[in-house]
Amino acid sequence: MRYFVTGTAGFIGFHLARHLLDEGHSVTGFDGMTPYYDVALKQSRHALLQRYGAFRFHIGQLEDMDALRRAADLAKPDVIVHLAAQAGVRYSIDNPRSYTDSNLVGSFNVLELARDLKPRHLLLASTSSVYGANDTTPFVETDQTDWPLTFYAATKKAVEAMSHSYSHLFQIPMTSFRFFTVYGPWGRPDMALFKFVDAIENGRPIEIYGEGAMRRDFTYVDDLVEAIVRLIGCAPVSGQPVSGPDVVDTLSPVAPWRVVNIGGGQPVELLSFIETIENCLAKRAIRKSLPMQSGDMSVTYADPRLLQTLTGFRPETSVEDGVAAFVRWYLQERPARPTIAA
Repeated sequence: MRYFVTGTAGFIGFHLARHLLDEGHSVTGFDGMTPYYDVALKQSRHALLQRYGAFRFHIGQLEDMDALRRAADLAKPDVIVHLAAQAGVRYSIDNPRSYTDSNLVGSFNVLELARDLKPRHLLLASTSSVYGANDTTPFVETDQTDWPLTFYAATKKAVEAMSHSYSHLFQIPMTSFRFFTVYGPWGRPDMALFKFVDAIENGRPIEIYGEGAMRRDFTYVDDLVEAIVRLIGCAPVSGQPVSGPDVVDTLSPVAPWRVVNIGGGQPVELLSFIETIENCLAKRAIRKSLPMQSGDMSVTYADPRLLQTLTGFRPETSVEDGVAAFVRWYLQERPARPTIAA
């Protein structure tokens, strides 16, 4: 099949594109190569993708509708996977406009694109951050998501709502998936695992917020990609919900649209995560304890039952195995080593 994937120079987009190419599909990537973090890492990811004859790549901003349309028209996609976004929970506190431009205007452009191209399935990345001030765990897709704690989460919630309206108006099958703390090789330098490994390896202190009591549903990137690939084949059909033990489908009553968690439902305390990193590096961290930051959620973890009912799969890679894989990549394979601020 032919895929159009936004964000192929990014962490998740790179892994998804490589998986699809390995399966023999054609992938057209679209990415802005923005300098939110070291562009050399994005270029290295793309250099690996460009080894595949079935990969094509276009540089452009999501806000540039003409560039986006030209790339998609050439791709003639059967499926669109929209992963590109301005990422980062904390960055949104200081730079909210970049989230408006990329996540809202850019995602609107992708929806307009789908309106014209009518793909078999449009899949859009959301985030566990949309659960915000919801204090019931594990997070179920039907839980209230009206209290986002950051502007990043608010933009992602808005994209979910926007996509539902387009799915209803134009009968485009859409799935919005909520990610839970994705990590693994080729990960972003601004994320905790990369920052911790880089600091410990180079003798710098690590900053631990909330006394390390936060718990996260860490999702290894290969598990995430496997879930996305399986969901591609589960395009929502109006009037055909799935059923299973204690499972409530999120299929819309008026559109071929649903939202799905992608997480394993096994939260890990941050201090335990740090100890795993220390064991893999055979080095102890210099720890600096700090209070919780604005916008941080104390616990995030998924109820994976809908994902498992739809796909027969749930993320199961252990933190020990996933962190070890990242550390091997960091020590042996990482082509660019930017300095990460403490």
